[in-house]
Amino acid sequence: QVQLVESGGGFVQAGGSLRLSCAASGSIFSISIAGWYRQALGKQREFVARITSGGSTDYADSVKGRFTISRDNAKNTVYLQMNSLKPEDTAVYYCNANIVPLGMGSAYKYWGQGTQVTVSS
Repeated sequence: QVQLVESGGGFVQAGGSLRLSCAASGSIFSISIAGWYRQALGKQREFVARITSGGSTDYADSVKGRFTISRDNAKNTVYLQMNSLKPEDTAVYYCNANIVPLGMGSAYKYWGQGTQVTVSS
């Protein structure tokens, strides 16, 4: 069964950087759109960034110019490079992806378990 696993979260001072990874495992035929969401304590989950299979990207206004999403199709992995981190970036970050499993004709949306990012002032 297809699974997504995030890694790379942790504690960092304001202005610092982190790189998150999201690796998809299982029998995968293709991954179309992959992206990142985040949820701060007491707040709703919000969109952060996405990337298509062709490399087209989109970002939330709050992270434009600071975050960069990328992917390695050979490794079935998507990354989020986070620079110039701010305390308001503190949240649990979740990756998601639309994936067509091997032998299936339709795509399904998968979510990772989340990784905590904490930015101190």
